[in-house]
Amino acid sequence: MKPRIFIDGEHGTTGLQIRTRMAGRDDVELLSIPEAERRNAAMREDLLNAADIAILCLPDDASKEAVAMTAANNNVRIIDTSTAFRVHPDWAYGFAEMDRVQGDKIRSARHVANPGCYPTGAIGLIRPLRQAGILPESYMISVNAVSGYTGGGKQMIAQIENAAAPDHIGSPHFLYGLPLKHKHVPEMQIHGLLARTPIFSPSVGKFPQGMIVQVPLFIDHLAAGANLESVHRALTEHYAGQQIVEVVPLDVSAAMPRVDAVELAGADTMKLFVFGTPGGEQINLVALLDNLGKGASGAAVQNMDLMLSA
Repeated sequence: MKPRIFIDGEHGTTGLQIRTRMAGRDDVELLSIPEAERRNAAMREDLLNAADIAILCLPDDASKEAVAMTAANNNVRIIDTSTAFRVHPDWAYGFAEMDRVQGDKIRSARHVANPGCYPTGAIGLIRPLRQAGILPESYMISVNAVSGYTGGGKQMIAQIENAAAPDHIGSPHFLYGLPLKHKHVPEMQIHGLLARTPIFSPSVGKFPQGMIVQVPLFIDHLAAGANLESVHRALTEHYAGQQIVEVVPLDVSAAMPRVDAVELAGADTMKLFVFGTPGGEQINLVALLDNLGKGASGAAVQNMDLMLSA
């Protein structure tokens, strides 16, 4: 019998992208709920408990409700794409490349918390340097990022794409999360192995999909002897053998005139760059990804495939 997959919230932005990635696959059976019945709690509960893996593409409270619906059924495994469980100690964090054992943790877990799009880039840059001893635990990290507007879901998509909407957003680029209390910060700190809360400044650009995450560093605040080359080497060694995360060679980065936020739109991969001048005082770490690819739906399918391989 084929594994049964139910996407709870399949009609939302993340759910639709997961369904697109699943189209044409004949190794799984997709369970589906009609859009008109998406708020039918009894039907949802039946489908959740009929699934081998349920992928939750819901707001936090609705995700918690869905998890409660399956609490007594150990045969159902969950991938949650909300922020509800990303720092929960009993949930596997669904960033397989985060360290050498994370893929195995995901593979064997009953509950997997899909990472946020911004944290995927930030943690992807920060954690290898923490584990290599280059980045001090108490470093005062700042994370600056821009995302495609699909990261805001159907409401933001409508605000940007519908010029007649009363709450239309006409700006080509805007900052948000101004009180510095963004919901992604806890997972950046915990999974980034940081003692201090990072400063996170997110923004949105007028393009549908794509993302740039930047983490600037002062070399003299890193471990003794750290430089552009050792930082790049630590990232390269950390991701050696990985297919989804690529560390761009220093000479290639040095020759680049710019980094385009939409380069990986539609892809489920991530590129990491180390920019700076050899012998200089500063480094800029940059992650490039699709906010709905490796940043959301693509990651959910990757985690599903790991769980199915157990």
